[in-house]
Amino acid sequence: MSDIKNLKTLGIKKTNYKYDEPDNSLLETFDNQHPDLDYVVKINAPEFTSLCPKTGQPDFATILIEYKPDQLCVESKSLKLYLGSYRMHGEFHEDCVCRMLKDLRTLMNPKYIKVTGKFMPRGGISFCPTAEWDNS
Repeated sequence: MSDIKNLKTLGIKKTNYKYDEPDNSLLETFDNQHPDLDYVVKINAPEFTSLCPKTGQPDFATILIEYKPDQLCVESKSLKLYLGSYRMHGEFHEDCVCRMLKDLRTLMNPKYIKVTGKFMPRGGISFCPTAEWDNS
């Protein structure tokens, strides 16, 4: 179990950002205060960026995360730092979304989680990969 007193990044005055490689060690949790309830947490991250692994061109997306917590919830600043760690990393859209789902699933072991990437069009085509996992 995590404890709010153990959060490392929330409330610090100077944040160190990592942009070169997705880093799941940045993710932190806090205890779900309502594990007896079946509720959904929806997170909208409209400023996600990564790089195309072939051309190195930037990809822009809105990342949508929905989950039903069990014992743990993801802390929002740590999630922001984690998503930012993709900034200079080359990976296909589908791979980014699947990696996020796996990292968050491992971190929290939620009852349910879905990650969707709404990527901006490039070359007239937009992608919207979705990965989900249900533990119920």
